[in-house]
Amino acid sequence: MPLSAAADDPVAKLQAFWNARYAGEEFVYGREPNDFVVQAVPAIPQQGRVLCLADGEGRNSVWLARQGFRVTAVDVAEQGVAKGRELARASGVEIETRVADVTRFDLGVERWDAIVSIFLHLPSKARRDLHHRAIAALAPGGVFVYEAYGPGQLRYRTGGPPEPQLLHSLDDVVSDFDGCAIEHAFEGVRAVNEGRLHRGDGFVVQVIARTLGSEP
Repeated sequence: MPLSAAADDPVAKLQAFWNARYAGEEFVYGREPNDFVVQAVPAIPQQGRVLCLADGEGRNSVWLARQGFRVTAVDVAEQGVAKGRELARASGVEIETRVADVTRFDLGVERWDAIVSIFLHLPSKARRDLHHRAIAALAPGGVFVYEAYGPGQLRYRTGGPPEPQLLHSLDDVVSDFDGCAIEHAFEGVRAVNEGRLHRGDGFVVQVIARTLGSEP
């Protein structure tokens, strides 16, 4: 692709941003899993197939693999995916990895027992489209695990994007999962201490949605 075309490609810009953030040895969001992922594990079918969206440097996918899940991690940044593979090797587990824009990545149909989306902030239409595709990609009884900063995060400035259009309310997110059982829904403040870039009280939205079918 010509440089001029790449400069106008929003995916290329996004990839460049995250590659720059993940460059170097530091794990900017830490090596430990997100607290809500740990909380949500009992909802995931044991030894299930788990897809981690926009998994960055691999902290969530690697931890889930350590719990016995079969994990695939996808992220737009090669630098993040490479560090995730390194973290997996150091932890003695295997994960599958893909370098891709999650809004274009083929999630498949009834392929996953769980899909995990942690601090993935998208415009409204892209968010809805991804979540609708995720429902189709979950096996019967599969779960979608979501945590992201919500609208109130602009008051805290302890992480997340500064653009209000990327910070969605609990009602907006829950509406994406019409026809699913909502097993957990929370909107409010919690302490987020994940590396250098997520540190302090934050206003978060959390959802666990299960597709119709057998429960674990």
